Amino acid sequence: MNKFKLNKILITALLLSVAAFTPGCGDPDGNGFAPTAPIAPPTVTSVTPPNGTLLVCPNAAVVTATFSKAMNPATINSPATTFTLTANGANVPGTVTYVAATNVATFTPTAVLAPSTPFTATITTGATDTFGNALAANFVWTFTTSAVCPPIVPPIVPGSASPLGTACNFGILGATPVVSSVGLTKILGGDVGIWPAASVTGFPPATLTGATHLGDAVAQTAQGDLTVAYNNMAGAAGGQVLPADAGGLTLAPGVYKTTSAQPTLGITGNLTLAGPATGVWIFQIVSSLTTASGNSQVIMSGGGLSKNVFWQVGSSATLGTNTTFAGNILAQASITAATGATLNGRALARTGAVTLDSNTVNVPPCP
Repeated sequence: MNKFKLNKILITALLLSVAAFTPGCGDPDGNGFAPTAPIAPPTVTSVTPPNGTLLVCPNAAVVTATFSKAMNPATINSPATTFTLTANGANVPGTVTYVAATNVATFTPTAVLAPSTPFTATITTGATDTFGNALAANFVWTFTTSAVCPPIVPPIVPGSASPLGTACNFGILGATPVVSSVGLTKILGGDVGIWPAASVTGFPPATLTGATHLGDAVAQTAQGDLTVAYNNMAGAAGGQVLPADAGGLTLAPGVYKTTSAQPTLGITGNLTLAGPATGVWIFQIVSSLTTASGNSQVIMSGGGLSKNVFWQVGSSATLGTNTTFAGNILAQASITAATGATLNGRALARTGAVTLDSNTVNVPPCP
């Protein structure tokens, strides 16, 4: 072997060594220095319903698995072969989707699940990551459905006919220091108010079809009713645990929540709320709610109405640029709607500001 060939081999070996020990180099998963990181098997980091859950509502079962790294979508798809759901040894018909942005796979049954029945969900070793590495072993968890799904009836604020009380009359309600808008925001069907502060800016050029209440008794009463409604929604019983990102899910009426272990909720892509006009959805979010800019919609289907959707947010909510959102946001702190976001519902902030930017707010009617 001549000296030129020997040098070429040595240089190639050196470059490969550097790539193997450089964080993320040659590894789109960014697994760090370990030279075997690209061949590390993926794992399932969380599931819904959680393993061993009892009394899962049959028509609200959301079966999801979140992976530790990017997966090959071609190995997690319909017909369901690598993500299955069984009951009494028989496969449950359904479709499987995978959202690459969040590493979440979702099994959606094609029919309402049988009541009072144990179910077994399985992710098989046929599911592989982007390098072709499979799970080290099948991942299995179980849950059991309830006999019936009791209707979700949000408590009515005393002295009113609405779960929101007099806050129902508002499309936008802030606390302090200001409710502000830039651009041609439109508030259609509701009032704009603030209390205890008294500052609303940007109207005009922003427009509204209702009245403006700046630190007056009407806004004060609405803030009091908002506090009652917020506490009522936070106290709603039950609740299925959501993954960190709800994009790609289809949810029947029910109570859904995050936990202290995963307190925030993101929405990347479409979240579909499917149910009848009488259906009610309550979301209990420990910390913040954020929708992905340019890539997020909350869609009502099956006759479901945005007025019956309640987002109880423990800190602040942010609606991304040019996104569409449905429901009443009851935030402990502030609410921000980025440029061009559409809200089919209400933005009600208990202690902070409401910030708008060329938004359309379609306020649903009160009872």
